[in-house]
Amino acid sequence: MSDFRDFYNSEETREVLSVVVVNKDSVLSRIVDLFSARGYNIDSLTVAPVPNSEYSRITIVTFGKSRTIDQIVKQLNKLVPVLKVTEHKNVIEKDTVLIKIPLDQSLSDVDVLARAYNGAIQNVTKEAIVISATDTPNRIANFITVIEKYKPLEIVRSGVVAMER
Repeated sequence: MSDFRDFYNSEETREVLSVVVVNKDSVLSRIVDLFSARGYNIDSLTVAPVPNSEYSRITIVTFGKSRTIDQIVKQLNKLVPVLKVTEHKNVIEKDTVLIKIPLDQSLSDVDVLARAYNGAIQNVTKEAIVISATDTPNRIANFITVIEKYKPLEIVRSGVVAMER
């Protein structure tokens, strides 16, 4: 039995958590403080109001051992403004990126590449092309790696949003 416990406590996993909170001042700060005080890392953090309500949904992506994830969930549930914590198991995840490319790059090549990652050109100015793409976090990370060839001027990622299937 101890072998199982050692395995359970030693393997790091990626966890997507949704936290529904009352939309009030300092709620996000309290949640981030919880992670910080215990040395937990946040890989992605996205916050948005829940439509037609007084609540917000916080999507957190973190990595940790199963025991650590269990502790995070327990601690989150103890915070007063937290209404619900969901550990996603069968989840749809999306991440969005905006990338500004110098206009001296091939517009058609950049467009084709963006479309391969569910993206499109959003804006063209005298100096730059702005493209966006929305896809899974892994594909967005790959898109960013591939687009480096075009010498991006700026890259902005949104963070993960997730929903149980």
